[in-house]
Amino acid sequence: MLALVRRWSLGLANAAEITGRLEDGVEEVPGRAMRVAHALQARDGDEFAKPGTLVEVRFVKGQSLSLTAARLLALMILTAGGDAWEPVAHRMRKADIRRGHKGNERISEMLEELHRTLFAVDDLSWRGRKATKRFSLIQSSREEIDEDGAEAGWIEWEFTPDARRLIRESETYAVLNRQAVLGFRSTYALRLYELGALRLHRRQSNWRADMTAIRAAFGIAPELYKDFAQLRRKVLEKAKAEIDHLAHFTVDWREIRRGRTVVEVDFTFQAKAVPIQLTMAESEGEDIALKDRRAYRAAAITTPPALPAPVRVPAKPPGPGDSALRFPSGSLLYGAELFGEIAVAHGGGWSRDLIADAYRVEMGARLANLTGAKLMKSWTGFCQSFAARRGRP
Repeated sequence: MLALVRRWSLGLANAAEITGRLEDGVEEVPGRAMRVAHALQARDGDEFAKPGTLVEVRFVKGQSLSLTAARLLALMILTAGGDAWEPVAHRMRKADIRRGHKGNERISEMLEELHRTLFAVDDLSWRGRKATKRFSLIQSSREEIDEDGAEAGWIEWEFTPDARRLIRESETYAVLNRQAVLGFRSTYALRLYELGALRLHRRQSNWRADMTAIRAAFGIAPELYKDFAQLRRKVLEKAKAEIDHLAHFTVDWREIRRGRTVVEVDFTFQAKAVPIQLTMAESEGEDIALKDRRAYRAAAITTPPALPAPVRVPAKPPGPGDSALRFPSGSLLYGAELFGEIAVAHGGGWSRDLIADAYRVEMGARLANLTGAKLMKSWTGFCQSFAARRGRP
């Protein structure tokens, strides 16, 4: 019997050494979310995993995070990676934060906002009854400030024990893109982006919630948008416009009414189609822009130039708002300066023809009916979305 106990003890010690650590005799093993976060961190790319338990945490009534504080929290989770559940200090350069915050907000103000914002989750009381637990995410933080008061150096922080427990136990996660997170201009859009990314990874394309749950998830103050028409215009429509441009999915919703009153909203998230040539280039580990240039040169050598069809030349080229303006079928390098300039300005440095090919694939037959100002808005948004998803070439 004693030998069996010793063998069991050795096995437990080995398991703790491999998969976790022992604290007060209880083995702590991180869930799937942290394992995925560690793998994404090793790639050193723009994608990172946010635990589903943190995505679904509710704001305490009357509290929410500003856009800058929400971005900072996302960067903290990205930086902590697979070690976010550990009781250790995490560090980040202020310069990395400033790349995502172009305004005049001070980093100290963002940290203080994170400290004082309360979140809520469903829990059990000491008697085993349903209860609401309120807590903050940041336990302590340190900020380096030089002698002149300028924001330089590093910040250091630790997550609270409650936050670490949620992070450690999470088996679900949302894969987010750093460029997309920093590209959002609405805190509601960023919040809906996280919720949509979580559900897509769960393979649940819908999220149905009543108005109380929606206001708690978005952190909408009680005095704001009491009329649903205002909430639709100020929150949902703005969030949809940004997500459709920046995220790797689109969002729509259906309003469920009782009489004339909207009582629930059923959100639907749909992943965007990824062009086949981009997926192949990623799997082969080849630089996409370089591959595009090679393909372009090969086509120029092997394919004889086609004779242009006789067309009626307008007195002046169509402008951005002209209904005669259509998306070109050929290269954007010549004769399509307006579209090429937009690709250069918003395409993140990618080849304008590569973006154009991806745009044609995604739009399909719809592109034939898109003209004028609507076409320019759609093309600009796609270029921004392409750059946010792909990062820099």
